Amino acid sequence: MLLLELAGATVRFGGRAVLDAVDLAVVEHEVVCVLGPSGSGKSTLLRAVAGLQPLDSGRVLLDGRDQTGVPAHKRELGLMFQDHQLFPQRDVGGNVAFGLRMRAASAREQAARVAELLDLVGLPGAARRAVAALSGGEQQRVALARALAPRPRLLMLDEPLGQLDRSLRERLVVELRELFGRLGTTVLAVTHDQGEAFALADRVVVMRDGRIAQSGTPLEVWQRPADAFVARFLGFDNVVEATVTGEVAVTPWGKAPVPAGSGQGARTLLVRPAGVRLVGAAEGLRCTVAARTFRGTHVAVHLQPEGAPRLEAACTLRDAPEVGDEVGVSFDAAEIVVLD
Repeated sequence: MLLLELAGATVRFGGRAVLDAVDLAVVEHEVVCVLGPSGSGKSTLLRAVAGLQPLDSGRVLLDGRDQTGVPAHKRELGLMFQDHQLFPQRDVGGNVAFGLRMRAASAREQAARVAELLDLVGLPGAARRAVAALSGGEQQRVALARALAPRPRLLMLDEPLGQLDRSLRERLVVELRELFGRLGTTVLAVTHDQGEAFALADRVVVMRDGRIAQSGTPLEVWQRPADAFVARFLGFDNVVEATVTGEVAVTPWGKAPVPAGSGQGARTLLVRPAGVRLVGAAEGLRCTVAARTFRGTHVAVHLQPEGAPRLEAACTLRDAPEVGDEVGVSFDAAEIVVLD
């Protein structure tokens, strides 16, 4: 069932469209993450849905009802921001119950719902704790419980884990994914962190200059970026112009195989680091190892061929060559994408 729809949503600041005729649909129980660099329009999109930013043209519909003129507090949305925005003068229970009080829930209903949600977010018995005594991760959990308390039809998250350290962020994103699955919550989240979006979302929407550059499942977007912008935003550096004929591409790195059925003619080519295979220096494209970066699961080896752009290869720590070594490079067609 369609829950949220944006139709031609446009917002202009100083004559410039920061949200440019965006069409987007979110179905019930779906977790959608809007991803993009600073200035891409993702936060403006969230604010427009929430009723915090009026549209210059277009519509926001919830359950098929046009929200033009409907104030934020009447849209039945849950909002959670990266800076938590908890009330320091209230204890944890008072913060979680805030939305329930605004809806005139009884004291008994408030107490039961607060206890239920604090248990759900991993803070059982914390209702009387002071907000100032909480860690960043605990404050984030309280903010989530407060957003969920009124049972919103749509939960909206703005950089929800942006202020947390990496290890806590990685742990919480898994917990959030499991929690939303259990509750059947419909979520629209905004983030600039690719890892966070891909771990949390059923669908990823990549934005550029106020427009949607690509929308798809995390796997679809990762495997087949729509264009060079999306590929580079996802962290792929091996992106070059090429000419494709049959199953061969002529690139600045020489000839490279491409998958059968690839688009022909002048194209943009993405070679994933896993598709850059290191061979003997006398074989393939001769390169010098310019740098190595340890990435935890692998080593990113930065290669400099003569008269061509740098290449990045992914190697195990045991197999990674040293800086200054001479190596050869061959390419694996299974890790090459001809971008449309």
